[in-house]
Amino acid sequence: MLMRDDIKAAVEAVLFVRGERVPLDELVDILEVPLVDLKEIIEELVEEYNKLKRGIQIVAVDRGYLMCTRPDYSDILARMEKTAQKRLSPAAAETLAIIAYRQPVTRSQIESIRGVKSERVIANLLEKGLIEEAGYKPVPGKPILYITGSEFLRVFGLSSLKDLPAVGED
Repeated sequence: MLMRDDIKAAVEAVLFVRGERVPLDELVDILEVPLVDLKEIIEELVEEYNKLKRGIQIVAVDRGYLMCTRPDYSDILARMEKTAQKRLSPAAAETLAIIAYRQPVTRSQIESIRGVKSERVIANLLEKGLIEEAGYKPVPGKPILYITGSEFLRVFGLSSLKDLPAVGED
């Protein structure tokens, strides 16, 4: 059985190596620690990171956790030569906003709102992992439904979709 500090270190190692959201149930399986205990330990770890104001943080996202940089340092990180810039075109940002606020939504619904074809933009967002296919709408033709994914939450620093600003909010 791992000691509390060992569990914290193991959580950090798993999150660091994965580089994306790790579901809580997977952490339970990997670390062989009861869910209740692990949640408490991770909450302590998150508080420690926040208290020390480290350059990285552990964030709860969609019933899981991920390690990422603190938004306070985005200006500094932007100055790095080798940072991968993931900029969205205006069409992609518009499409992503429609999906985020209207999900689940079909391509034809997106195109109806935008007034232009969106197949290529949707394919690009899928490739970046910002959106996901969420099954089929139970209507003739069974069009694919799209939703935002955990990468969307991570990129925009959201814990859940409830953190999205209200429409019309600055």
